[in-house]
Amino acid sequence: MVTWQRLIAYVDESDQWQGRPVYMALVEEAKKHGISGATVLRGIEGFGMRDSGKIHTARILELSSELPILVLIIDSEEAITIFLPIVKEIVTQGLVTLETMNVVHHGSRP
Repeated sequence: MVTWQRLIAYVDESDQWQGRPVYMALVEEAKKHGISGATVLRGIEGFGMRDSGKIHTARILELSSELPILVLIIDSEEAITIFLPIVKEIVTQGLVTLETMNVVHHGSRP
């Protein structure tokens, strides 16, 4: 078993950084800095403190570009520690969490 860290950035779909969506910027910067993996998940409904609890939803009659986005970034503690200042620069609004996890299996493609 190997101990790695998972960083999760909770942002809105419309959040921007240097003219790009924040979620795209995070993935591109993670790739550029050699991070082991990044995944973006788009929520279908959610709310946060930023909008005073307003619920954003993907229901057909309520089209929204403010849907919640989660960016998961996984790597060693050392790599995440080095990458964290970049995350803090990009995520000016939203929430970033960090947790330690045990990797029990990591299969790689040939």
